Amino acid sequence: MYMSENKKPTSNRRGFLQQMALLSVASLVTPQMTQAFTGSSVDKAKLRVLSCNIRVDLPDDEKVGNGWKTRREACLQIIKKQKVDVVGFQEVLVNQFEDLKDGLADYFGIGFDGPEMDRYKEGYHGIAKNPIFFSKKRFELLTAGGYWLSENPLEAGSISWESARARNAFWVRLRDKKTGKQFRVVNFHLDHVKEEAKIQQIQVVLKESAQYQDDFIQIMTGDFNAHPTSKVIADVLEKGWLDSFTGKLEGTTHGFKPQDKERAARAKKIDYIFSKGPIQAKESHIIKDNYKGIYPSDHYFLMAEFEL
Repeated sequence: MYMSENKKPTSNRRGFLQQMALLSVASLVTPQMTQAFTGSSVDKAKLRVLSCNIRVDLPDDEKVGNGWKTRREACLQIIKKQKVDVVGFQEVLVNQFEDLKDGLADYFGIGFDGPEMDRYKEGYHGIAKNPIFFSKKRFELLTAGGYWLSENPLEAGSISWESARARNAFWVRLRDKKTGKQFRVVNFHLDHVKEEAKIQQIQVVLKESAQYQDDFIQIMTGDFNAHPTSKVIADVLEKGWLDSFTGKLEGTTHGFKPQDKERAARAKKIDYIFSKGPIQAKESHIIKDNYKGIYPSDHYFLMAEFEL
């Protein structure tokens, strides 16, 4: 597991799903909280969360001017501007994870399990991951873990329901150093092709998250590849999760063509930030910023501000 620090926390985990024993949490690490921090929100009664599909690093994108090397600085600058406390990333390859850690030094990044679990070493065949970054100054890492969105969640790289590729989820449990409040964030990316795969994958997440008491705060971030009226989103809401989004309902993808009005009219909102427990969303909107004319991804990022 690739991480940015190397001090181990004490963790205690109960069960995973009914058909499994313990959720495997590979080598976990607690950050050494010594670095000066200016990145996150100042109001400790509020929690600002970002969900960012940054698009994997593809050679084909590089050829047309949309590669990661071109977009990297735009991605970092736009994230820093939001002054958030927690970021859930999707479509992250190992070199992008290292760039994010280097560029977001005020945050602790965790959740890139290796090895790649794939015979392909480059391109979209590689299994992208879903790491979580959080404020070093504000939070203490209590425990964390990951699982795969398949019928065998503890089998790395496992694929079920004809999913186009292996999908995984990562979660962290954090404690606010000032208030002592604890909460949990789970972050993932659902399949982009098969409807049945998406429906079954979200059930894995919902069942795993249901182990926690109703009064325990949980936040769910990710690229669901599902529109707001889909069965996937209906299933999430049925389990008591609340959609944080309060802005104008628009698409969250643009395919590097943000000025194309016809494309924008067809685009669907497929990125979400949900919450559960004693936490209330006060604001949420789609971030359409660019940096020096460069967009950070083929997705717009999504921000939500909660009141604890």
